[in-house]
Amino acid sequence: MSARPTRVIKLGGRAQAAPDLAARLAAAAPSAQLIVVHGGGDEVTALQRQMGVEPVFVHGRRVTRAEDLDAVRMILSGTVNKRLVAQTRAAGLRAVGVSGEDGGLLTARVTDPTYGRVGREVRADVTILRDLLAARWTPIVSPLATDRDSAAHDGLNVNGDDAAAAIAESLGADELLFISDVPGVLDAGVPVPALDAAGVADLVARGVVQGGMRAKLEAALLTLAAGVGRVRIAPLDGLDDPAVGTSLLSALSTRTSV
Repeated sequence: MSARPTRVIKLGGRAQAAPDLAARLAAAAPSAQLIVVHGGGDEVTALQRQMGVEPVFVHGRRVTRAEDLDAVRMILSGTVNKRLVAQTRAAGLRAVGVSGEDGGLLTARVTDPTYGRVGREVRADVTILRDLLAARWTPIVSPLATDRDSAAHDGLNVNGDDAAAAIAESLGADELLFISDVPGVLDAGVPVPALDAAGVADLVARGVVQGGMRAKLEAALLTLAAGVGRVRIAPLDGLDDPAVGTSLLSALSTRTSV
């Protein structure tokens, strides 16, 4: 019997609110090993304001001051993570919550002090995930990391897409799936079924993709080069339909489904 494929699922904020999310994840689990990575930035902002702290953003990106880390941990590793674990367990999934700070799972570095305790150059040591997968658990991961440059292993807030990509690369996953609130990469309002490096370069040159989507696509190409079978950007329907969304494929890849 062949091993089940490995899928890393990154949940965008709106996908987390879908009433059928837990049931869909539970339905996808028998056919693949799942690792779910989530964010929760809007809820971090809400908690900060409840605490009387106004969030700071630079060029649309959150600044995480040292004093903000407690709020980030409370929401990402606490409220959001445990809510997703409870919801998916109720749907029949053997889910367990894990912080990126646990077991040295995620490490990163501060490369731009402008953003405070925000880590880039994210790396994953997936030992703890392999142990959980071998025991048939589904890990649900919050995107925090420890600072590689800190002897005290201080915490860092990291981008959820970067965390998911690092995990997928280290696992050699068959698919990295970004669940988004868009039907895929759009060109003239129409989802593009598949893209390779040349296709991404064309969309960038024509100004079709910019900002966050451009960064996601460029990161996806690096993830493919690191050995991940496929990267896909899709709405929630993409969980159970491999034809939904935009697939990013390396030039040598022949895998189109999981």
